This record gives sequence, C-alpha cells and structure tokens, in this order.
Amino acid sequence: MVITGLEAFLDRFPVELKGKRIGILCHAPSITRKFDHITEIFHRSSECRMTAIFGPQHGIHGQTQDNMIEWQSIRHPEFDIPVFSLYGEHRKPTALMLEEIDALVIDLQDVGTRIYTYVWTMKLCMEACSEAGIPVWILDRPNPAGSLPFDGPVLKKDYFTFVGGASIPLCHRMTLGEIALWLNEEYYPRARVHIVWMKNWKRTLQYGDTGLPWVLPSPNMPSPQTTIVYPGTVLIEALNLSEGRGTTIPFELFGAPFINADKLKNNLQQRALKGCSFRIHNFIPTFHKFAGELCNGLQLHVTDISQFRPVETGLEIFDAIIETTPEGSLTFNPPPYEYENHLMPFDILAGDSGMRECLVNRKDLRIETERWKSETELFRSEFSRRAYYQE
Repeated sequence: MVITGLEAFLDRFPVELKGKRIGILCHAPSITRKFDHITEIFHRSSECRMTAIFGPQHGIHGQTQDNMIEWQSIRHPEFDIPVFSLYGEHRKPTALMLEEIDALVIDLQDVGTRIYTYVWTMKLCMEACSEAGIPVWILDRPNPAGSLPFDGPVLKKDYFTFVGGASIPLCHRMTLGEIALWLNEEYYPRARVHIVWMKNWKRTLQYGDTGLPWVLPSPNMPSPQTTIVYPGTVLIEALNLSEGRGTTIPFELFGAPFINADKLKNNLQQRALKGCSFRIHNFIPTFHKFAGELCNGLQLHVTDISQFRPVETGLEIFDAIIETTPEGSLTFNPPPYEYENHLMPFDILAGDSGMRECLVNRKDLRIETERWKSETELFRSEFSRRAYYQE
C-alpha cells in the first residue's frame, strides 16, 4: 500500500511547523485515502493555523473546464481565509499574498507530462517563497505515467513558458517531489525546500496498484489510463483536430470532420506501432473544437504499457493524418496559447520546433525520434542522480 506525502506528513507532523501560519497550495485530489481534503484537515488541526489557500489551473475543486479559463480569488465561505487564484491575474504569488503565512505546503497530483501546468505553478511558488524567505513543504504523490519510458524532445530554454520551465523531456517519469528537487538545485538553490516522500511507491507501479483513490486532477483527466496516452495526444491541442474534449474519454479519442477514419486506421496499422492499437470511433463533441459536429476519428488503445511510447505514437498519428487527407488539411494553430503570444503552440508543447518541421517538411520520422533519444540519454544521467524512487 502506497503512503502519500500528505499521509506521511500527517503521521509525523514536522516540529518546524508547529504553531506556524500555513498556506496550502492544493486542488481536488489533495486528499487522504479516506477522502479527507487537506484544507479540512488543516482547518481542524491544533498543530498549526491555516491562514491562506492557493489554487492552480482549474481551481481548488476542478471547477474550470478548459485551458485559459481563469478563476478569481475569493474568501473561503467556511474557513474565512483568502483563497488565492494562481491561474488568473497572477500565476506567481505576490508579496501581499505571502504576508500572512510562515510556510507554504504544496500538495498537487501531477500526471507525468511536462506541459501539465501544476509543476510550473509549484516552480513559481518556489521562486516567490525563496524571494520572501518562506520555507516550502512539498507532499509527494505518484506519477501515474511513471512507468512509461522517457519520450519526446527535451525542452529547450528558448521555449520556456508556463507549460514548460525546465529542460526535461515531454514524458519525464519524475514525481512532483523529484521535479521540486531538480528545480531547487538548478534554479533556486537558496530556496528552503522540504520534500515529504511517499512510502512503498515504485516507478513500475501502475496507479491502480497503489491502493489510492483516483480523483480527477483536471476535468479532462478522467482516469489513470488518460495519463498514459496524454504525453502524445496532448499535442493535438495545438492542431486543428479534436483531442476528444467534449467526450467522456478525452485524449484517447481524436479526430476531425475532414479525416477518413478507415484510411487513417489502415495507415496506422501498417506502421505496426508497439504497445497500442487503433479502433474507429467517430464522435460528436458536446463542447470545444467541432462542438456539435461529427468528427471521424479513432480511439487509441494501449495494449502493452512496457512497449508503448506515447510521444512517438503521436508523431506517427500526425504523419498518418497528413498522408491520408488532402494536402493542407492538417494545420498548426497560431499563437496565443497559455500566456505565450509569439511562439507556435505546437513548439512550446513539443519542446522545440523540430517535430513540427519534421512533419511540415515530410522528413523521415526516424531522424526526429533518434534526436529525442540522444537528448533523453543525456537527461537520463541527471535523472539517475536525482531520482528518489526505485525503477
């Protein structure tokens, strides 16, 4: 049975925090296995005093459905303390927000893909707290995609944005705590960061084997299975395709009105991609891209997680769509995207412009995937040095 950082923290409450004013950065999955939310626990606690709550993208209860739907700070109706939005007017806590706390506790469920914004909200909080001299306590949780191989380009510094702020691959295998350790060493060496590690977790564990309940970390992440395909199909956000938002299985479904599903499926089957299979599944999104329109598409099924490479599979899907649709059908969305007004959205998601240029110029995909492998091999040595959990 896996013990989360929150449960380990509560089992042995840090003496340094006793009697202190505590801020909590959290969201819907910040719970114990008994479904007690961290804010409810700290509100009842006699060990310290919760004086502020901070929330990331989608809010502290997952209330905002889509990207770039900001939410506003409020005063908590029951606890009578501020709830500060870090996905609105501010993404980094201001000095005023930090005035009423002596320490910040962070408990977020990440999904193991570099572009997921919770990691970068954590980074901005580490930066703000470092500047203010406030210690940060990070409560670790499982990476539900941690057993996947490293995959995709390593993010280049020129492409750092709110959907990527460190030179790590798209599929990086790290937990929130391990990334925090990385950020502490690489960017904020003066930050006072304390990581409360999990117990009994291994990177080879599937989320269903942890004994922990699954609570949606964001509205379009309905199951642990979604996190496995997400590192590749999330790139569809930057294309004129539907990534299945507005259906019950987003990121597993993909399609568009201009796709020929039979041709696309046959093309992908001929590629003999490892660890997955494709099935025709047309759909009508209830919202988002092509809302109310019939999308011809496929469902991506993972058949062997040990062989599956999500980003490489995504690249093959996009190449197959180009091959099976009229010229110019597949297009790359222009900026803005997630507070970035100049760089191409696909590039900031991918990590650089290489993947897009490979597709546009019809290059051999193997050249692109070999480039990623050389980059991730260099990353692997850094990962091994900082990794806390067993393979």
